[in-house]
Amino acid sequence: MGMVTKKNIRDLAIFGGRPSFEEQLHVGRPNIGNRETLLRRMSEVMDRRWLTNSGPCLEEFEKRLRKLLGVSHCDAMCNATVGLQLAIRAMEMSGEIIVPAFTFIATAHAVQWLGFIPVFCDVDPRTHNIDPARVEELVTPRTTGILGVHLWGQPCDIEALEGIARRHGLKLLFDAAHAFHCSWRGRMIGNFGGAEVLSFHATKFFNTFEGGALVTNDADLARRVQRMRNFGFAGLDQTDALGTNAKMSEASAAMGLTNLESLPDFVEINRRNYLAYLRGIEEIPGIRMLEYDPNEKRNYQYIVLEVEESEAVLSRDALQSILWAENVLARRYFYPGCHRMEPYASTMLGVGSRLPVTERLARRVLVLPTGTAVSEEQAEMICGILRFAVSHAGETAQRLRGTNTAQVSAFLSQSRP
Repeated sequence: MGMVTKKNIRDLAIFGGRPSFEEQLHVGRPNIGNRETLLRRMSEVMDRRWLTNSGPCLEEFEKRLRKLLGVSHCDAMCNATVGLQLAIRAMEMSGEIIVPAFTFIATAHAVQWLGFIPVFCDVDPRTHNIDPARVEELVTPRTTGILGVHLWGQPCDIEALEGIARRHGLKLLFDAAHAFHCSWRGRMIGNFGGAEVLSFHATKFFNTFEGGALVTNDADLARRVQRMRNFGFAGLDQTDALGTNAKMSEASAAMGLTNLESLPDFVEINRRNYLAYLRGIEEIPGIRMLEYDPNEKRNYQYIVLEVEESEAVLSRDALQSILWAENVLARRYFYPGCHRMEPYASTMLGVGSRLPVTERLARRVLVLPTGTAVSEEQAEMICGILRFAVSHAGETAQRLRGTNTAQVSAFLSQSRP
């Protein structure tokens, strides 16, 4: 649909105006490669009747990932959360594992699910990644590892974390769920720490329907992981260790192979939208957009804003409500912080006092839609909505205080893909 002109605040959909978009724009709406190619591969999978257990599609998928990332070993998984659990087990971590509080809850849950303790660490205010200075303060005799997260596809301070791990004899693992096809100092993510775990969930810019992969250059670790993901089998009918079922299916691998062929297109569309947002957000008071290093490979899959209410006059949550009413389903990542979610909120009372940056970001961050389902024109329209709302911030804020926003609140409470 064409641009819906907003001439005064009554034109905003939250106040009864016509929404800017007829269809909802989602954060993380799945990218899908060539359908004909995918259906051909799926037909071949069914003809072979080899649906799982390291079939030809999986073998080829892992081979292509190893070549793309320049890693020695790649084990595709049913999902990245299980991949993290296997990595923690295979790397023989236990006790306390230091993790960022500002991340998706799966990072902490992977540790807690295994019976270990996630020790929440604050993050760098500029990159939103785990802060090495804060990591060092949290090391105790019970600490066995550091689990860093390359948030938004921005690599952690890998060198600093490697130094801490070396000095204290700790294992270093990276949650690289956001960082597929990203690099650090010219080297692809996947080559750092003891292992790195990638996510290929449907909401990621590259997906296998559902899935992930553990990549490493440690041959011994890779052998342990290969057995652990297949119930611990060391042969046809013998196990030699505890294992689980973490295998990726042939259907998911077929999707992965197909989407790998469209990977350059996915990245370029994300980059195009990123640049459109960057231009559109640049001069809006109180809104800062996280920028990516143009000298490194990036997937540009997240459009991340920070809202400074004292400058914008409108809060992050107010802007989210305005956007949702316009059918722009912006998200509050990673609200309210892992430490304020269960089971941690009840068992780690007061931990927020050592997480000031996390607490601040949880109140400020807003993520906007992008990907193949969003055009450059639509990105510009979204910026226009934000610009209009902030330019009329005083009147908009006053009207919001007197508006029944029950419908928008209901929207916000719904589970969205």
